[in-house]
Amino acid sequence: MEDSMPEPPFEFLSRKPYMPPLWATHLNPIPSHIFSLGHFPTPIHKWNLPYLPKGTEVYIKRDDLSGMQLSGNKVRKLEFLLAEAVAQGADCIITIGGIQSNHCRATAVAAKYLNLGCYLILFTSEKLVDKDPGLTGNLLVERLVGAHVDLISKEEYASIGGVALTNILKERLLSEGRKPYVIPGGGSNSLGTWGYVEAVREIQEQLGKGSGGITFDDIVAACGSGGTIAGLALGTWLSGSATKVHAYCVSDDPNYFYDHVEGLTDGLQAVVSSRDIVNIQNAKGLGYAINTTEELTFMQEIAKATGVVLDPVYSGKAAYGMMRDMAENPRKWEGRKVLFVHTGGLLGLYEKIVPLVGNWRRMDIQASIPRQVGTGKVSRNFYRPM
Repeated sequence: MEDSMPEPPFEFLSRKPYMPPLWATHLNPIPSHIFSLGHFPTPIHKWNLPYLPKGTEVYIKRDDLSGMQLSGNKVRKLEFLLAEAVAQGADCIITIGGIQSNHCRATAVAAKYLNLGCYLILFTSEKLVDKDPGLTGNLLVERLVGAHVDLISKEEYASIGGVALTNILKERLLSEGRKPYVIPGGGSNSLGTWGYVEAVREIQEQLGKGSGGITFDDIVAACGSGGTIAGLALGTWLSGSATKVHAYCVSDDPNYFYDHVEGLTDGLQAVVSSRDIVNIQNAKGLGYAINTTEELTFMQEIAKATGVVLDPVYSGKAAYGMMRDMAENPRKWEGRKVLFVHTGGLLGLYEKIVPLVGNWRRMDIQASIPRQVGTGKVSRNFYRPM
């Protein structure tokens, strides 16, 4: 029997039986297995944000450090999704997202870790859909690891929809004798939701290990495809925690996500209204993956002040929304301990932030400065041609 096989010498990249938290054992279906793809638990530390309301403390859960080439929150979902793909005998993965999709890049890396082919459908602007997409940000990693990239326009994506588009590619691959497994955009289906149900258990275990009695009044995270927030909200509610979960949506609107989150939790037979377990606010600004100068400047200032680099699509907008809410409604947040979940996505930052970063100069060195010998010295011949 597969489950009786000896454990591998290293846990990373191993497939193992999954045991849910006790408070989640009534959910259905429960995944049978999980792949170890991430570096967990991810750290939690104090986040010394400026201009907080009186007595407010913010901590940050560093899911941007989850591994797989900075793949962030996507790793947790893929641990469950790829375990099912392998169990079904898949030889390749299909998924879909925007041209700088963090999820698509994470899927490409994880698939290659497990010796699976990867097919990505990426939507971009009409004027760029027939051109080489380049090697910026997530595209560099996707193309470097050999993912197959099919481009479509945003208009085609909006009119046809992700399900139909992935089915077209699935049928083509089936006709070629392949065995594809389809992952929805963001990895956000009911199975992927388990990734952040499990993350709630991880947070609780971290709080139980020398946290100095810290408990969080609030958990805050970005909401882009719904799976992360569904798992956080459902896990927090099921575990009996009094912590309030807040989502800042970066696409669509709160009403859409209330319905979507409820659909994901219904798929696990959890009888609960999404509006009772999560507060969703709008933070999409000009639109998905479109930033104002004010948002980008905010991210730059937070990086300078705290050393934490946010991404422009998800956590950057969520943090901006949280800080704006704290400034506008300080009494709502006064004296509370808040955990912000950094969901990653740093590779998408490059092309957006470049115009704002110019703090460099040629070092001014006088020719008369004598050479000094010391530790770490470089030989005079180091740069001399052979």
